[in-house]
Amino acid sequence: MTAVAIDFGNSNTVVCAIDPITNRPQVVNLPGLCCELRSKNGTIYTIPSQVFIRGNSDFVIGAEVRDQKLGWQQPDRFFHNFKRDIAAKFRPPSRCIDGQMYDAEAIGEIFLRQIWQGILSQGITPTQVILTVPVGAFETYLDWYYDVSQSLDLPNVRFVDESTAAALGYGIEQPGVAILVVDFGAGTLDLSLVITNSVWDERRTLRGEVIAKSDAYVGGMDIDHWIAELFLEQWQIDREEISDLGWLDLLAKAEELKIKLSEAEVVTDSWSDGELMCSLDMQLSQEQLTDLLEEHQVLEQIRQALDEVLTFAQGRGITKQMIERVLLVGGSSQITAVKQLITSYFGRQKVILDQPFTAVGIGALALATKVKKVDDFLRHSYAIRLWEPYSRSYSYYPIFEKGTRYPTKRLEPLILQAANNGQTEIRLDIGELADTAEIEVAYDAMGRMTSRKLVRQADFRSLVETRKFSSPTTSPYNVCVAKLSPPGQVGVDRIRVDFTVNEKRILLATITDLLSGELLAENKPIALLE
Repeated sequence: MTAVAIDFGNSNTVVCAIDPITNRPQVVNLPGLCCELRSKNGTIYTIPSQVFIRGNSDFVIGAEVRDQKLGWQQPDRFFHNFKRDIAAKFRPPSRCIDGQMYDAEAIGEIFLRQIWQGILSQGITPTQVILTVPVGAFETYLDWYYDVSQSLDLPNVRFVDESTAAALGYGIEQPGVAILVVDFGAGTLDLSLVITNSVWDERRTLRGEVIAKSDAYVGGMDIDHWIAELFLEQWQIDREEISDLGWLDLLAKAEELKIKLSEAEVVTDSWSDGELMCSLDMQLSQEQLTDLLEEHQVLEQIRQALDEVLTFAQGRGITKQMIERVLLVGGSSQITAVKQLITSYFGRQKVILDQPFTAVGIGALALATKVKKVDDFLRHSYAIRLWEPYSRSYSYYPIFEKGTRYPTKRLEPLILQAANNGQTEIRLDIGELADTAEIEVAYDAMGRMTSRKLVRQADFRSLVETRKFSSPTTSPYNVCVAKLSPPGQVGVDRIRVDFTVNEKRILLATITDLLSGELLAENKPIALLE
């Protein structure tokens, strides 16, 4: 069996596979797509998550885009940060290039298709593919990723959230310990607390139990924008005064300064813009960067995420003292203020920043080689959205709470009535309820980011509007759970719905007509839960 893991990142993507000679996981070098990244552990290979459209069906991705600075030549044909655009609520508009419309989903599929072709071109023929996803990914993102995997005909696809993958990868050699992963990348902050336990069978395998998760949609790309805006403010230059090329160059300079600050107190550089005909000095200190992180609530988001995980773990009998390792993953985890904050929570001896760029991909391979099972729980709460005709507003009927382990069955059935006399069918709108923290983004007509702020809100996202399990309809209630014969009458209990979630996270419904006693459906698939 040959397994491949793809850690699709907002800034960089990593492909890992099992070395056929050593039988150990390794990062795969895909020539033409990968850049070499020097680290204290040696050279690693990452694929810049960038796409450039030269023409119809002529797409360039990865290292060639970055090395040739194609985005600097024609910014309107250059795409980056599209992973988070796919997952986030706030999205840029589609772009029309050579008469073809491209949105974030289309660009993401183009990017992954080229990577898959690169894997096959190296003579690697996987029998299993493991795809990593953010901890808090909503079903729209998972649906998109699933559809892409089907379009590419990927074999035996499995999904695992990114921080859990990193924890499992590290825990292989230390079974039975509680491991907290703080995955702070370019697009998201994800936390996952996992306990690993040895299981002995014909080979030594690992059983992972996810104890708690938390997340926020904030990452390194946001910090780069804030640094760039800080310099514009210092220079008293409006964003509209500089060219698109100048803005891309300023963002690149901001990212370079941020990276250099992980090893220095003060860093300097210079920036110039062709339209302004001037060169300006740049200087950034640790204190300034920390102030930016506090001002934009980044450090507060990390504190809240840590507190949420620790509180949930406490309820499961896992104290902070029982957490033996805290792994820092992702490029943004190397920021000094971030490392100091997490170290203040857990102590220097527990915090490890070992493989920030490869831990997720290598860890994901554990699902194919070492991990027998991962016991997980529902990341979001789920409810049915009901329209109240008298108050002309929606109400929500909860069916499964966040933190519920699966497979599971809801003890209380849902009893439904017809909303109108003569109603011939009953439909349900099922969705995720979650407290989200996202960076709100505004875009101009060219797709350029123009304003940003952190927003926390309770959110309902319907699962059924584009569900693979439901039938297409123009009605907002896209899942028809019952056909009523004879038609329903107002005020009369008509159907009973019993809900279960199976081991694949599929929500199933068993439906009984209370008037006739007929079983209308047994374990009917309704939606895939996250």
